[in-house]
Amino acid sequence: MNNSLINSMVTLHALQQKLDIVSNNMANLNTVGYKRREATFEDILNNIKEQPQGFQKEGRLSPLGFNQGWGAKLSQVQMSMSQGTIKETGTKTDLAIEGDNGLFEVTRNTLDANGNAVPEVLYKREGAFDLIVQPADPDNRYLATKEGYHVRDTNDQPVTVPVGFTMGVDPNGDIRVFDEGNPSNSFLTGQRIKLIRAVRPQYLQQVGDNLFVLPQGAVNGQGQITRVANDGGGSGLESTIAVRQGALEQSNVNMADEITELMMVQRAFQLSSRAVTSSDTMMNLANNLRG
Repeated sequence: MNNSLINSMVTLHALQQKLDIVSNNMANLNTVGYKRREATFEDILNNIKEQPQGFQKEGRLSPLGFNQGWGAKLSQVQMSMSQGTIKETGTKTDLAIEGDNGLFEVTRNTLDANGNAVPEVLYKREGAFDLIVQPADPDNRYLATKEGYHVRDTNDQPVTVPVGFTMGVDPNGDIRVFDEGNPSNSFLTGQRIKLIRAVRPQYLQQVGDNLFVLPQGAVNGQGQITRVANDGGGSGLESTIAVRQGALEQSNVNMADEITELMMVQRAFQLSSRAVTSSDTMMNLANNLRG
């Protein structure tokens, strides 16, 4: 009875975590650039219970003993980087990534132990950007997120657009500017928006607001976790990830799939709850037995 009670209680805890993940996916159905989370479970412990030798009958082929489990636990929460629906917005600073596992690279300033500003590299899928002015550089506007984090180019510099010009972005990320007074006057600035390919997205750590970072201490040697997808180095990744200007990628959450997952989790939760109730009833009966 105790074994069934422990098994059910442990499984209930894992199912509650799964329920939280499904609920979070459903809540972010309309969040731009959101990537759904998927849960993976594993058994906590399995052991073999020995049976008396009397169970060994002539002609029986199965060995003595039976497997006894102690429930399941949540082993990993993975982010699905599958493509979401692209929605046209008409805003020139809105950028959508076409292709799985693609990310923009942005930077924000953080303070080190000595109080000095240090740029921190972050990644994000959402491309709802703005052009902002920096007092130190009145001749240019900087492409930045709504939080003010600068978007970087393939030379690890902030993407800039001269004042008096509008921005155009080619599918490979090259920046072309157009004279606001004479749109036929355009030229390439020599900057290319850096597109990052998440080779192992499960290693990225979420820090809120659809932003991701490499975990502290993680080694990204030879691009094992992330790598530049449009550096022109002949990596073969240029054809898999592209930029579409004037559009935003919507969430890749499918409400029908999430509702199906929710129903399955609820039924499993209900079954484990009944097992707890049954174990409690049996223990109550055993305690009330009179010799």
